[in-house]
Amino acid sequence: MRILPARDGFTALPAGRSTYILPSGYIERVTAFSALAEPNRRHILDLLQERPRLVGDLVGRLGISQPGVSKHLRVLREAGLVSVRRDGQRRWYQLRSEPLEEVDAWLGPYRARWAGRLDALERQLDEGKR
Repeated sequence: MRILPARDGFTALPAGRSTYILPSGYIERVTAFSALAEPNRRHILDLLQERPRLVGDLVGRLGISQPGVSKHLRVLREAGLVSVRRDGQRRWYQLRSEPLEEVDAWLGPYRARWAGRLDALERQLDEGKR
């Protein structure tokens, strides 16, 4: 898939005979959300939050095969959620917080909406106890 360069805040995404025009950055956000949807990838991010790790360490912690972990890491790397640093034959994987900060910012209005609803529910429950 070839993504055409952004122009005037939009990105052209060819799809067969059609071309979709999307807001710039949309594809990256979709990729981050897609990567976060898979439980093993979220577990990898949890482990990388503690410290950078080698693939072998992740294999031992996740209990899945090395090729499986490598595929998950590739998806996370393509989504910009992790970075890799080579050290000879070894590859250290590290969490990148910037894309997660963007997801958090996007979730902010939804979180505020639910917090207000939960506060209202709590008030109603407290009134019912009296």
